[in-house]
Amino acid sequence: MQVTETLNSGLKRELKVVVPAKDMEARLAERLNDAKDKVNLKGFRPGKVPAQHLRRVYGKSFMAEVVNEILAGTQSILTERGEKPAIQPEISMTEDEKEADKVLSGDADFEFSMSYEVIPPIELKDFSDIKITRQVYDVTDEEVEEQVKRVADSARTYEVKKGKAADGDKVKIDYLGKIDGEAFDGGAAEDSEVVIGMNQFIAGFEEQLVGLKAGDESTIKVTFPEEYAAAHLAGKEAEFDIKVKEVSKPNEMEINDETAQQLGLESADKLREIVRGQLENQFGQVTRQKAKRQILDALDEAYKFEAPSKLVEAEFENIWNQVTRDLEAAGRSFEDEETTEEEAREEYQRLAERRVRLGLVLSEIGEKAEVKVGDEEMQRALIESIRRYPPHQQQEIYEFYRQNPQAMANIRAPLFEEKVIDHLLAEIAVTDEKVSRDELMADDEDETEAKPAKKEKAAPKKKAAPKKAAAKKKEEGE
Repeated sequence: MQVTETLNSGLKRELKVVVPAKDMEARLAERLNDAKDKVNLKGFRPGKVPAQHLRRVYGKSFMAEVVNEILAGTQSILTERGEKPAIQPEISMTEDEKEADKVLSGDADFEFSMSYEVIPPIELKDFSDIKITRQVYDVTDEEVEEQVKRVADSARTYEVKKGKAADGDKVKIDYLGKIDGEAFDGGAAEDSEVVIGMNQFIAGFEEQLVGLKAGDESTIKVTFPEEYAAAHLAGKEAEFDIKVKEVSKPNEMEINDETAQQLGLESADKLREIVRGQLENQFGQVTRQKAKRQILDALDEAYKFEAPSKLVEAEFENIWNQVTRDLEAAGRSFEDEETTEEEAREEYQRLAERRVRLGLVLSEIGEKAEVKVGDEEMQRALIESIRRYPPHQQQEIYEFYRQNPQAMANIRAPLFEEKVIDHLLAEIAVTDEKVSRDELMADDEDETEAKPAKKEKAAPKKKAAPKKAAAKKKEEGE
């Protein structure tokens, strides 16, 4: 096999590979010799088929197998050159049928070219130079009690009453929403249960249920928020024709062992313990995300190199497709987000380059630190991923992952990244800073990348409107 470099520019490489006809012939002879005792041809006893006849029958098909074997082994060429391709090399062969036939007949050298980009060498620096401040928040007893009450509300019982609905009552209603007298999609429901004061619906909706009783019909007038995600409803005045079917008052609720047992727990203390753990975990995730973002920013500043263009293109396409899907689902445009498509493309191109560079750096750090993702970790992550699908699809999805190495690689990637972050947290200088809840939950402009807009139903349920529809994700959560 003769390998000649024909292009070496930046990260781009191109090789011309020639396998002489005599070497192809030698490989073919090995296959024919191996097959002579195995094939059954009419008119010949096993093992007695003449070599020339065997060649006439199987020569071209065996030579095609030799060609595929050579192409499948191109990784050895790169290994010998000490290069890591960013993506699978592109292979180019002759498209001339006559030339291809000569190769399969053993009358010509087998020639092909390989085009690829290499992963640039990354020289790791001293991580002790990285310094971050990790924000930490201590959950208060008051927050635990407040959350316990919310959890306990799920076990609260209601008793049907004959009087008018008051704050805190549960009202069962049918409703039909209209704008300019026309019903709109997602604006109707039957037997919808509303607890007045829970703020589940658009501002002003629940308050207008106060004073109504079973059998009453009424019209509720509200205005959708200006930044409501469903653009065709944003800022619009709407009327909802209401029919009250039942009014119920809440029974008294005490946080005690009996209440905890209704929730499947042995005691109120155990309920508080679990709630505290959940809150600490939620705030701990925010703490970690912010710390991770600081680490990524520090690595981004420390490692400046050219990223393989093919990887950047692929990452950009992933981001851009998400952006356009989210905008379409929200019924919004780039103008609605106070930008232009050109400006958005430039911004996401920079984001794609950053992600690729940081991905390569984290991969190198993990490899040098011998970070491993265990089989049990992979299995847990796979099961968690499969649970997102309907039960009747889960076995099929499981088989898909098990048979698709790239799909499994996508499961492994975030696990590997988080373990690399754990490794870095043990290596860098970390200073913990106690902060308030508001400080921890605050999103700084330079810390948050634009969030994807979420598709919302045009029902009266109250939702948080997206600030920016462009689909940059928080990088620390990736």
